Amino acid sequence: MIEELRAEIAADGYAALLDHLHLCGAIPEQYGHDSSAEKLYAKCTDALISETLSAIGLRSIVINARGDSADVQARTDTYSLVADAKAFRLSRTAKNQKDFKLQAMDGWRTGLDYAVIVCPIYQLPTRTSQIYQQAIARNVCILSYSHLAVLVGLAMRQGSPPAAAGLHEVLKSGSI
Repeated sequence: MIEELRAEIAADGYAALLDHLHLCGAIPEQYGHDSSAEKLYAKCTDALISETLSAIGLRSIVINARGDSADVQARTDTYSLVADAKAFRLSRTAKNQKDFKLQAMDGWRTGLDYAVIVCPIYQLPTRTSQIYQQAIARNVCILSYSHLAVLVGLAMRQGSPPAAAGLHEVLKSGSI
């Protein structure tokens, strides 16, 4: 799956990556709950996050360990992060803080500088929320696939160093 995504990006460039970012995050309703298809879709989102971070200038890998760890690790010469991709069904209306794994992300940082959760923008609360309070308290940055698309656009226009620096500025501004 990761190799197929890489091949598509190699063939079609940033446009392929942007297409995936624009569509990512909504689990198709026909995938059964906890089915193999749903789990594969979740792994696809991890691969997409890793490839996006690579496109904006980070050295990024998908972590294959199951269980108690983040899904993606990335580094530059100046900062490092763990990331976790989130996807939800369009029919899902409740925004439950346990779905975002904020406390776990803080712990999974394991010496790296930042922790990032990436999710669909439509699933983020529009008002004050315990999700935001916990993210602030635990130094976990919440980004959307749309935010990553903006960074890819910056990398397309100005190169990956400004995009990686832009992400770093966002991460620093959210740190306590």
